[in-house]
Amino acid sequence: MEACEKNFFGVYLLNCLNPNYKGRTYIGYTVNPQRRIKQHNAGKHFGGACKTNNKGPWTMVLIVYGFPSSTSALRFEWAWQHPAISRRLKHVPRRKSRQKVFDFCLLVLSEMLKVGPWVRLPLTLHWLDSEFADKYSYSISPPMHMPITYGSVTSKKNTTKSKKKRSEKDTFYEAKDSLALCSLCGLIVNAEDKVTCIKSDCLLVAHLICLAEEFSKDEMILPIDGICPACKTNVLWGDLIRKKIGHNLHLTDNDKDD
Repeated sequence: MEACEKNFFGVYLLNCLNPNYKGRTYIGYTVNPQRRIKQHNAGKHFGGACKTNNKGPWTMVLIVYGFPSSTSALRFEWAWQHPAISRRLKHVPRRKSRQKVFDFCLLVLSEMLKVGPWVRLPLTLHWLDSEFADKYSYSISPPMHMPITYGSVTSKKNTTKSKKKRSEKDTFYEAKDSLALCSLCGLIVNAEDKVTCIKSDCLLVAHLICLAEEFSKDEMILPIDGICPACKTNVLWGDLIRKKIGHNLHLTDNDKDD
């Protein structure tokens, strides 16, 4: 299958299944989990990393996604790889000599999801390997607005349908419908900047920035939740962003490989 939607940025954890390298782990960044694990298992000549080359097979245990950009995801990857020198993780104790590397990776991840700037992001923790999920899922407790999901990963194929010629009248009404006024500032909001409430019957239409300022508390750059100014429902910021962006990545239990 082709790559995921361009807005998908994920940071994953691999575990080595080769008995000769038992206990080895690898943390990496990807825009396509399915393709990336194939590259790791194929070797560095096929796009895999030097650290995983000829040590497989590897299994992708879990992936964290929902980052606003590749830069944000890469910074998360680096901090997860180097907790001892990350200034945001100084409170995390160093790995004990008898502590398994895999257990320590999960400990660090759990702590990362509780501190800024990551605690404010609409992240999702997705377990890909059911065996590891059954055994270790209890060890990670992300904030309330970060869901934990389970299942295999496949990428949704992009299908391009033939475009029919539209009349000038159709184009005019389509453009008219795409324009709206922000419920908070009263200015025109276009489709790229527009955000709506998660409740289907709510009439809220707002600029993303306007609603973020409405939800934000003085000490926060990005909000975690807030009260919808239209329907007065308590809404998680992560749910709003997931509704706005969406992903072409399908996470299911029964999807088949290529």
